[in-house]
Amino acid sequence: MRRRGLVGGVSAAVLLLASGAAGQKKYDDGASDTEIKIGHTGPYSGPASSLGIIGKCIDAYWKSVNDAGGINGRKVRFISLDDGYSPAKTVELVRQLVEQEKVLCLFDTLGTPSNTAIHKYLNQKKVPQLYVASAASKWGKPKEFPWTMGFQPDYHTEGAIYARHILANVKEPRIAVLMQNDDYGKDYWEGFKQGLGADAVGKVVKRVTYEVADPTVDSQVIQLAASGANVFFNITTPKAAAQAIRKAADLGWKPAHYLNIVSASVGTVMKPAGLENGQGTITAQYLKDPTDPQWADDPELKMWRAWMSRWMPGAVQADANYVFAYAVTSLMHETLKKCGDELTRENLMRQAANHRNLRVPLLLPGITVNTSATDFYPVQSMRLARFKGESWDLFGDVLHAESA
Repeated sequence: MRRRGLVGGVSAAVLLLASGAAGQKKYDDGASDTEIKIGHTGPYSGPASSLGIIGKCIDAYWKSVNDAGGINGRKVRFISLDDGYSPAKTVELVRQLVEQEKVLCLFDTLGTPSNTAIHKYLNQKKVPQLYVASAASKWGKPKEFPWTMGFQPDYHTEGAIYARHILANVKEPRIAVLMQNDDYGKDYWEGFKQGLGADAVGKVVKRVTYEVADPTVDSQVIQLAASGANVFFNITTPKAAAQAIRKAADLGWKPAHYLNIVSASVGTVMKPAGLENGQGTITAQYLKDPTDPQWADDPELKMWRAWMSRWMPGAVQADANYVFAYAVTSLMHETLKKCGDELTRENLMRQAANHRNLRVPLLLPGITVNTSATDFYPVQSMRLARFKGESWDLFGDVLHAESA
């Protein structure tokens, strides 16, 4: 009897230990019982400083999460540093975040050149580079870079969709292209060429580039207008986009104008360019536009406006960058929640690659987040929109990646 009792007792103890081990908390650098440490870089100064509001909105989001109790009982410590949109500075700061601050991950680091500069380093260190604030197609290659994932529809697909729309809707198109001279501009350009196809790529009559540090793009727009083009594909960041729209109007050049998503903000581009100068411009959208009257009574926009009023009082709610920041951080929030008590870098990537038809606040109806171990493109759908009055007017159906 005693032996059976002893054996039974040992078995119970073993089961108890096994049960305890199964529920054991697991942490990597940047995570603990009380905290989750997240790193970020953004252009709070420099040529792309208008996009610095994205980091400010993300910071406010995490403060609101912490105010509500955090994530699974842990407070988020968001460390956001100013890289001035300089890749060399980004490298320096990301090394600081990884090696000194020891963050769990990098989140929504902004800019194609900046993210390119840290891409290999973060993958070698096996540090998640999640929901990158750039739509370059390179962020969706899990075989080569398993620790990097983008967020929004990629530039290549967007460029191809514009090309197809031009061929279908502009009679005898003569196309002029303005593009930033870096990987960001080149990704759009390659997708645009693919969308045109070999037979139609010759319809591009003039293509000029600009450097991110150039004070204006006036001389480039003068060259494009002089080419006799009747279509303008504008691949720019916000400051240059507003300048290009204004200069084209000054010259009396009125082509069919296609503007990339990055620079489609009413607050930071269309208003500074002059609302009258942007009428009829076409862009693509995957997020709800806060200036669009059709969303006036939308529950998600109402919730967002109330949140903005409390956590970012004084911010210009017409700026779509705030919508982007809130949506992408909502996705990160959900991903961290799914990690539970296993806050390791490996599990964070596993959860990021395991979203199925996830409805993220402020995405357009019909657009959801889907990822897998072989699909690192969370959002791959969009709709076209035309600028009318003071806002973007959606038209056509939801277009998916395969549409391009």
